Amino acid sequence: MSTEVIVKGIQFGGKDLPIIAGPCVIENRDHAYKMAESISEIMDSKGFPFIFKSSFDKANRTSVKSFRGLGMKKGLNILEEIKAKLDIPVLTDIHHPEQAKIVADVVDILQIPAFLCRQTDLLLAAGETKCAVNIKKGQFLAPWKIESIIKKIESTGNRNILLTERGTTFGYESLVTDVRAIPMMQKSGYPVVFDATHSAQVPGTSGNKTGGMREFIPTVTKASVAAGCDGIFMEVHDDVENAKSDAATQWPLQKLSELLESIKKIHQAIS
Repeated sequence: MSTEVIVKGIQFGGKDLPIIAGPCVIENRDHAYKMAESISEIMDSKGFPFIFKSSFDKANRTSVKSFRGLGMKKGLNILEEIKAKLDIPVLTDIHHPEQAKIVADVVDILQIPAFLCRQTDLLLAAGETKCAVNIKKGQFLAPWKIESIIKKIESTGNRNILLTERGTTFGYESLVTDVRAIPMMQKSGYPVVFDATHSAQVPGTSGNKTGGMREFIPTVTKASVAAGCDGIFMEVHDDVENAKSDAATQWPLQKLSELLESIKKIHQAIS
């Protein structure tokens, strides 16, 4: 049984199934606000606690020419506005230790990207803010390897920790979802979130950008809910084909209600 982590009244590891959702990257102010408002309305209608996510910078894009975001200052201003006007918690990534305190003053959850999950200085800086920290388990790590990462944040006295499973590298150009990872990671004592959309990526198959198999997102999401995950992370966009980042695996806003209805039934069945 996972320890409960509470973020702005939203409980991870309890009876509810919180959803962290939003576009991969902040494309502009109006789009981010529209997405936060639209997703929030859908979540309210389906009865899911909701945390909005979007990145002010995607520092690990495949191509140097890819859109990275609006930068920290503009991005945080937009997230702060969304948080205040819509009264919803927000999450975003950090990539450098010096960003931790600045970002933690605005957001409710700091996220450690999968590729950076073992970066000691970044983890310590995030932990020292006392903000909740969501660690994306690297796709190169076995589930039990998360323990040493947790200890780095715990060393700062911070135990507001979420763990996210986002698939495991299989060969050179694929990811697989092993739902055993969810109970394995829960043995750490912390809630485990399932990343429904990054798990569908197929890295390296689309030239200068990451490909993916969007059609399998419902399958792996429902399987992970059945396996007892404590929350769902998913990137959602209203125009997936023209999204400026992760276009192949963002979930269409128009299909969000249908997917939520499916996982709600599964979650109720196992509760």
